[in-house]
Amino acid sequence: MAIIPKKHEMPNQAPEVRAHNFDEVALGYTEETAIAEANRCINCKNKPCVGGCPVNIRIPEFIAKVKVGDFEGAYQIITFSSSLPAVCGRVCPQETQCECNCTLGNKFEPVAIGRLERFVADWHNKNVKEAAEKPDDNGHKVAIVGSGPSGLTCAGDLAKKGYDVTVFEALHTAGGVLVYGIPEFRLPKAIVAKEVDTLKELGVKVETNVVIGKTLTIDELFEMGYEAVFVGSGAGLPNFMGIPGESLKGVYSANEFLTRSNLMKSYLEAPETPIMKGGKVAVVGGGNVAMDAARTALRLGAEKVYIVYRRSMDELPARKEEVEHAEEEGIDFKLLCNPVEILGYENPDDNRDPRNGFVTGMKCIRMELGEPDEKGRRRPVPVENSDFVLDVDTVIMSIGTSPNPLIKSTTEGLEVNRWGGIVVNEDGLTSREGVYAGGDAVTGAATVISAMGAGKVAANAIDEYLSNK
Repeated sequence: MAIIPKKHEMPNQAPEVRAHNFDEVALGYTEETAIAEANRCINCKNKPCVGGCPVNIRIPEFIAKVKVGDFEGAYQIITFSSSLPAVCGRVCPQETQCECNCTLGNKFEPVAIGRLERFVADWHNKNVKEAAEKPDDNGHKVAIVGSGPSGLTCAGDLAKKGYDVTVFEALHTAGGVLVYGIPEFRLPKAIVAKEVDTLKELGVKVETNVVIGKTLTIDELFEMGYEAVFVGSGAGLPNFMGIPGESLKGVYSANEFLTRSNLMKSYLEAPETPIMKGGKVAVVGGGNVAMDAARTALRLGAEKVYIVYRRSMDELPARKEEVEHAEEEGIDFKLLCNPVEILGYENPDDNRDPRNGFVTGMKCIRMELGEPDEKGRRRPVPVENSDFVLDVDTVIMSIGTSPNPLIKSTTEGLEVNRWGGIVVNEDGLTSREGVYAGGDAVTGAATVISAMGAGKVAANAIDEYLSNK
């Protein structure tokens, strides 16, 4: 049978429709399409796709099950390695990991591994109602700090081994960045909740509204009988540029903007936590978070949304798919531009605080690409006398995040690097015995799947530590 050279297309909402709602953009494969796509897999001998997956899903094996219509069998193979298949199938950058290693991709488009993973997980969630079987308790207790992808993965892997696991989450809903950072149109929150519920069926307990470092300390967790602690508290501390005007009203970090929309439901008609809606919006940055913020602003009613990025389209770090979706929806990309000042005026009704001003525009300077920097990307260089003003009344800064300093400031003997990331060895062990860490709390902002990989490594190390203790 001849190989189909291109992936089967993912059906999507039309751009002119989806730009005005928060429903999921991608609609998912049908059973027939999933089987047809699975049949593109040539089941090569070396299986390089597995090596490209940070959690080492047995990709050819699950695809082989899809080929014959055994979707539940495929799900069981995936969940042997991954605790969050419906999430990974949606937000994992497969194009730079498993799919870029696909042998078929040497000549044609690679197999759509991510789309198949999403299909399998969605099929299971829709058709299988039996609860996951809870393993026998092995008598050991482990605490997990943070319910993001690294924490949930570590919790799930340990629960499968019989550990008594409790996840402590600072916010009122479990999921970490999956619920506060990624918009509904990319990752429906009901899917995250279903993944968390599956972990609860395995015996994982989730305590929300508990801020480790304030409500409880890591030392107190040990006093409560936990024998090991995994810190997966993420990187929720937003970075700013330090330019004039960043304290004006209408300037947000992408973290705050997305949290207000995703978690606090600011898109409702009368929200408890309001957000600036409408007008003209500039999002500074070029990563996936910047795309999420820009597309969210559009759905909240902005009349014009700009992405302001200091390099060219070739250097844009966001996923190609997300950039294409943003362009289709009408987001205007201002490339080779960099903000130098946010312009505004003070509120005439309240002049007690200079921070009560409002944004009236953003002064930018044009850039050109010079010599490569230490990461190999061409360094942006300002062009003299190229200043211009972008007419906006909301600015969203999306230039990265750092680990929250709360854990390190309340935990004796916990070594951190100069960026605030917790220092760990290859097993995720910190400078404190029995304390492990992984994900963005260690690396700074990275991908969901890399955080999951760190959670898996730490779970294995914790199991070995407590088995030998």
